Amino acid sequence: MYNGPAKFITSAPRLEDCPPATLPEVCFAGRSNVGKSSLINALTNKKRLARTSNVPGKTQQMNYYNITDTCYFVDLPGYGYAKVPIRERERWGRNIREYLENRETLRLILHVIDARHNPTELDQDFFYWMATNQMPFCVLMSKADKLSNNKRAKSKAALNKVLAEMNIEVPILMYSSDSRFGIEAVQKLIEEFVVT
Repeated sequence: MYNGPAKFITSAPRLEDCPPATLPEVCFAGRSNVGKSSLINALTNKKRLARTSNVPGKTQQMNYYNITDTCYFVDLPGYGYAKVPIRERERWGRNIREYLENRETLRLILHVIDARHNPTELDQDFFYWMATNQMPFCVLMSKADKLSNNKRAKSKAALNKVLAEMNIEVPILMYSSDSRFGIEAVQKLIEEFVVT
């Protein structure tokens, strides 16, 4: 499903602005500037499909990408630090929550965190919220190429501990958009949820 055409469809500020719910959807969530857009580009082998930026908060709407007419990838606005007014960030939060709770075709939430750091309080709040609402999600640990094998193992163990304390059991995958380490495993995971 990743070798055919992939294209940007639209930016949707609210649930009612999303495209017709005709394809299964996989959404990418996480803090601002954690690498969600880079991951979409790596998964689709298209360097410029999703716009990447060094400026946190650049993605301000739900960006829809049609992946070979098989599914939509949805890049959500990042949470946490962003050079936007608090009221605007709160609006993003409401719109994202409405999307996550009510989008019928949403099949999987990929929650991206930085493998080099422990999950933030916001990350942990989001883990808990998704688990409480029984949403299908997995945690992807980005920038794995920046860590040695030993540090990768420690980082994953620390995340496992955080999730276990919340009584959450979900897949955890490490990857690197730059080196493509782990990208194939993420692709296979997505296929399990969208290819019927």
